[in-house]
Amino acid sequence: MRPEIKELIEISRFYGKNKDYVIAGGGNTSFKDDSTIWIKASGRSLACLDEGSLVALSREKLHLISEKTYSEDPVLREEQVKNDLYASIEGSDLSLRPSVETSLHELIRYKFIVHLHPTLVNGILCSRNAKKMVQKLFGERTLFVPYTDPGYILFKKLGEEIKTFRNNFLSDPHLIMLENHGSFVGADSTEEVKNIYDQVISAITNEIGTLPETTDLQYNPLLNKVLPALRMLLSDDGPKVIRCRHNTLTERYYKSQADFHKISLPLTPDIIVYCKSRYLYIEQSSSSERILQSVKQQLPVFRNEYGYLPSVIVVKNAGIIAVGSSAESAETILDVYEDLVKVSYYSSLFGGTKSLTPEQSAFIDKWEVENYRRKMAGTRTSSSKLSHRIAVVTGGAQGFGAGIAEALFRQQVNVVVADLNEEAGLDLVKVLNSERTGNRAVFVKTDVSDPASVEKMIEKAVSEFGGIDIMVSNAGILRAGGLDETEPEQFLKTTNINYAGYFYCAKYASEIMKIQNAERPGYFSDIIQINSKSGLRGSNRNFAYAGAKFGGIGLTQSFALELAPYRIKVNSICPGNFYEGPLWSDPKNGLFVQYLNTGKVPGAKTVDDVRNHYENQVPLKRGCRLGDVVKALLYIIDQEYETGQAVPVTGGQVMLG
Repeated sequence: MRPEIKELIEISRFYGKNKDYVIAGGGNTSFKDDSTIWIKASGRSLACLDEGSLVALSREKLHLISEKTYSEDPVLREEQVKNDLYASIEGSDLSLRPSVETSLHELIRYKFIVHLHPTLVNGILCSRNAKKMVQKLFGERTLFVPYTDPGYILFKKLGEEIKTFRNNFLSDPHLIMLENHGSFVGADSTEEVKNIYDQVISAITNEIGTLPETTDLQYNPLLNKVLPALRMLLSDDGPKVIRCRHNTLTERYYKSQADFHKISLPLTPDIIVYCKSRYLYIEQSSSSERILQSVKQQLPVFRNEYGYLPSVIVVKNAGIIAVGSSAESAETILDVYEDLVKVSYYSSLFGGTKSLTPEQSAFIDKWEVENYRRKMAGTRTSSSKLSHRIAVVTGGAQGFGAGIAEALFRQQVNVVVADLNEEAGLDLVKVLNSERTGNRAVFVKTDVSDPASVEKMIEKAVSEFGGIDIMVSNAGILRAGGLDETEPEQFLKTTNINYAGYFYCAKYASEIMKIQNAERPGYFSDIIQINSKSGLRGSNRNFAYAGAKFGGIGLTQSFALELAPYRIKVNSICPGNFYEGPLWSDPKNGLFVQYLNTGKVPGAKTVDDVRNHYENQVPLKRGCRLGDVVKALLYIIDQEYETGQAVPVTGGQVMLG
């Protein structure tokens, strides 16, 4: 890798990881030598830029674009320009699409070009006094370009402006400000580029002073009954994911329709790409019922007027609700819309906001290039039937629970990992989220024997993702011992976690699932208890555990009858012994050690003797494995005709008859 490309990648990531400068796939960067320009591919993120995300193009061939005459029809013209850009690519690999602004980068003679959409800068550029403020803060050697539809038209306009600038100043501008768009900085080194951007930000902050810090506000619990319904109402083409954000910045604009109007129109192309050009406001927010009633009244009107359902909803006293096809896209929508709110606030300090016109918005919305960006923003999808569903897994930080959480995550499911072991839970979530998939995992510390803790866990799932589709009640404990050895406190603890904990999970999860079903009656949800073979057959000197598991199957059968009208399937999975897990194999407190010490296996002298004893009881001569349980779990979720079942996964050791 040549040093300049390494520098380009470093500066791209530097700004790309800072949401104050660029969000999602916005912005682009380039480096050029005498013959070639390397530029970020369309739809790729600056934050993750690598050498494989750059497109190399011939500068000689790019020069021909400026000399050609294209069609007057805007659609045909942009298609012709796109084809000429592809024709300028060096080499035969056409898998990456050059940025639509490649020709703009080629116009500017400096080696490095960094185009960003800084929030503070756009606070000026989206104001009514944009040109005046640019001249005041940055002087006459900064090139200000009035808003022009992006693509070829902007390229031609900028070409004329740069030509005039060269005649006046005998050089190219280092700083270009595009109204309602963003900034271009050009220089022969990345260090100089950074210095210019630092100076720009410093000049703006010196002008408007210290800005109020944005702080998070408490999640409004009224949304617990709103979001699951809203998720279904907006899930025309598959299950959606909802993300919320409530802070002091949003609070400025949700108190009335007049306040919301200030953030109701698009200011830059980015907002249209990710959030469309219109957003819904809900002022009636005194109760969950009032919010939902208002939503149901306004959605048909909104759709009829604009031709689509909203991806952004602002609710008084609750903040911003973003609706996306994945957790990642919903989070991007939140980021982009919050940026619009910030830009609106900043522009109010510079004489008021100047929105894009309906014609300008329509061009962006219909432009093939921006639709390509939308498509690229949502490419991390899966063919899994479970994509973008929402699951809660208790005892999800370790053992079977961690394996189940990970397996569901691999199916593109958004997962709430619930466990008392905070360290292990946070570690697991960190690993899962590092994979850069479109789904997300979150951890919530949960004691399943405490109903308040379980209720909080369910609220977390709703506040993070908008609902619940799969509830896996897996948390449990096992302490072997006979009647003489088991104290009442130990018995009650085992029962509370293994039996009552399942009840709490089913109770609070089903409340959310019922709300979803009310808005979409054909929609299925699942409550799945990870039971045990000990729930099918008594276990010597293990009555506390076995009793709770037997009781769990009774709950499953009863819950299934009650919840069937709501398309909530309730089933148990009864694994055989998981010998590889810590429950059995822990060298200090595992069941092999416990059973050896309590003499449960007559004649056993070593841990291996105990293990062989139990493995020989299985017709298939091995213990149950995680993969066996996962296959059963996925089957239960996939099928739509079985409920109230206790599914053995025992290698034939326990059979139903």
